[in-house]
Amino acid sequence: MDVILVPGLWLDASSWDAVTPALTDAGHRVHPLTLPSAPEARIGDWVSAVVAEIDAAEEPVVLVGHSGGGNVVWGAADARPDRVHRVVFVDTMPPPPGAIISEFPVRDGVVPFPGWEFFDEPDVADLDDATRQRVAARAVDVPGAVPTDALALSDDRRHGIPVTVLSGQLDAEAVTAALAEWGAWADEFGAIRDSEVVTLGSGHWPQFSQPDSFARTLQKVVR
Repeated sequence: MDVILVPGLWLDASSWDAVTPALTDAGHRVHPLTLPSAPEARIGDWVSAVVAEIDAAEEPVVLVGHSGGGNVVWGAADARPDRVHRVVFVDTMPPPPGAIISEFPVRDGVVPFPGWEFFDEPDVADLDDATRQRVAARAVDVPGAVPTDALALSDDRRHGIPVTVLSGQLDAEAVTAALAEWGAWADEFGAIRDSEVVTLGSGHWPQFSQPDSFARTLQKVVR
């Protein structure tokens, strides 16, 4: 199976370094991506980068998207619904049409890493100081328009693609309760015909805070 790993904001292909060996050992062909970083890049350029990887694969692929990368993989799945075997969302949810990733301060046309204090405590509680310093040192600026670009989705066949949500803290019941307050997000998730929620018991960055157990979990759901 070809597995395409899409990082969240401020991360690049190296953010998957602790994950790729387990997937490779399981016999998968792993493709960790670094997304376009030119200041003028848009969310469509990020989606196109993933679509190009899908098109280059010989067989249907599994897409894995962390955080803001969830919007990117869902956009790519919408563009190639007949070529995607499964979509895995890491501590994020399938976005509805028109969704944005989030709003962050833009400086000189880019969104720099805002620092760990920007995030809610439960999201960062399991990251030790050494890990925080290491990840922050490798953070890359995000093109300014990407986080607030509306995601274009147009092919309802995406709802037929199996979806796995690897949630840091929420179980399936809690996800349903949270989505009930998110309007169109609840509608999008409800339209997916084959979905599952797996609770990791982690913060927002399990690939850094619990790399070994996260890698084993990901290996199990890539099927």
